Amino acid sequence: MSSVKEITSYTREHMEKSIEHTRIEFSRLRAGKAMPSVLDGVMVEYYGSHVPLNQIANVNTPDARTIVVQPWEKPMIPIIEKAIMAANLGLNPQNDGVIIMIAVPPLTEERRLGLVKQVKHEAELSKIAIRNIRKDSIEKIKKLQKDGLSEDLVKDGEADIQKLVDSFIKKVDELVVEKEKDIMTV
Repeated sequence: MSSVKEITSYTREHMEKSIEHTRIEFSRLRAGKAMPSVLDGVMVEYYGSHVPLNQIANVNTPDARTIVVQPWEKPMIPIIEKAIMAANLGLNPQNDGVIIMIAVPPLTEERRLGLVKQVKHEAELSKIAIRNIRKDSIEKIKKLQKDGLSEDLVKDGEADIQKLVDSFIKKVDELVVEKEKDIMTV
């Protein structure tokens, strides 16, 4: 990287990726209502390789308490069922020979609090990633200083990076508040 501007741009881009990853992780945490995204992490063995469930079946929600999985190949039904149970999502799939139905139970208070704890853990991981990006970026700016960049430009660059860090950590906190509200709403 040859300029502070490029380093700042690199920093912003990587922090946005961290926020997007956090959003994806939050979407996988179910908040009491049926969402197809709950099954996004389920990997199914398909002809010798592990593939995401949504690549071998349609996943949808006919109502707020039911997820329906319709495999494209009927012989896959028991394999998909095992994969959902192995994913340890607290879901109990039932099949009728054509589709797999999953009744999403309402969350207990204890489970809600556990999910909130998980949300906070994911948020902390995101903040750590953002801080690591800051550390890398500041090291790159200091390297530019050794290559002849003025001290004022280095200080300005570090300040810009810190502003980015503050704004992205605030975004993570906002995501946590939003998801916590979603989980705790009965």
